[in-house]
Amino acid sequence: MDGTQKKRKLMAEINVVPYIDVMLVLLIIFMVTAPLLTQGIKVELPKSGAEPIEESSNNLPLILSIDAAGNFYLNVGEDEDEAIGSKEIVAQTARVLNASPDTPIYVKADRTVPYGVVVGGMVMLQQAGADSVGFVTDPLDSYPVPE
Repeated sequence: MDGTQKKRKLMAEINVVPYIDVMLVLLIIFMVTAPLLTQGIKVELPKSGAEPIEESSNNLPLILSIDAAGNFYLNVGEDEDEAIGSKEIVAQTARVLNASPDTPIYVKADRTVPYGVVVGGMVMLQQAGADSVGFVTDPLDSYPVPE
């Protein structure tokens, strides 16, 4: 080796620009898809001053929704936005409870639905093997209480 050649110093830098680009694309994708992930049937829940239920199970809850027209919806299966009949409710609920008996079960009914329809939904859940059923309500912050 003669004196005219110089040793090259190794470059130990990581180019992070492509990683930043990927992260920005992922951020945009998540921002666009997050509002689309909300699911369920549009119901106007009754107001209640009850305390929230402590979740003791790691399972996702099974929710029976009842809209203002009295149609039933269950948050399992591929057609969660289509009304289902009583036989399907009993069958799907029994299937979920057989697979995971500690699944919490809730009823989410519109406040204009007659009480008899809500009780009918609870009877279907009990026929499927549900031991306890909770109700989904909105907080009581600005709801006028009848006297």
